[in-house]
Amino acid sequence: MNKAITAACAAWAVFAAPSFAQSNDAVVVELFTSQGCSSCPPADALLGALAHDPRLLALSLHVDYWDYLGWKDKFASPTFTKRQKSYAHHARDKMVYTPQMVVQGQTRLVGNKTEAVTAAISAAISAALAQGPLTEISLVRNGDILSIRAQPIAGAGKPIHVQLVRFSPAEEVVIERGENAGKTITYHNVVKSWQVIGKWDGTSALVVDTPVTGSSPLAVILQSDGPAEILAAARLR
Repeated sequence: MNKAITAACAAWAVFAAPSFAQSNDAVVVELFTSQGCSSCPPADALLGALAHDPRLLALSLHVDYWDYLGWKDKFASPTFTKRQKSYAHHARDKMVYTPQMVVQGQTRLVGNKTEAVTAAISAAISAALAQGPLTEISLVRNGDILSIRAQPIAGAGKPIHVQLVRFSPAEEVVIERGENAGKTITYHNVVKSWQVIGKWDGTSALVVDTPVTGSSPLAVILQSDGPAEILAAARLR
């Protein structure tokens, strides 16, 4: 029996091909949302549409500060609340709110204002195309190891956060209580974890190997300290 198991494992090692990054994304869009927020469903639907745009990495981050309103958001995490508060602190904003979208780590706006969101994303895409990529991220996954590579960034001086994001493409939730009671909402690109796995000065090549488990999609985002400008992003499904 042990020989048979060993043989099967060896065969898997031979035939399992590594996974490579499918795209380097032009613009990252983050939606801070909550299942307990009555203003959020239109923004959630907008994020769903943006998630299908290949030029974007559109991510849904659920915060936990509305859980007291009668419905506990099953995707909420204090990590995501902390990230939103860090954006506010860096921008010297006095408050956080939902729904809020952050485009490329810089432009912050009300997430259910479709025209404003669309204009901000269009401007960010145009700027990214005009500037050209600051660097290209290479992602290669072999089993439970993700290899991240990137070339130096010209003019880099501030610390750059290397962030690993795991997300679920779609999740349907029946909300039974709170401000959205009775609604069934589909959430897209729901972030399950957001980890800073290292800091990089950008002056030499980035070489990082990090453990990953499970089959959910992942992305790597390079972002200036703050959090501030997002410099590059790539996803691996």
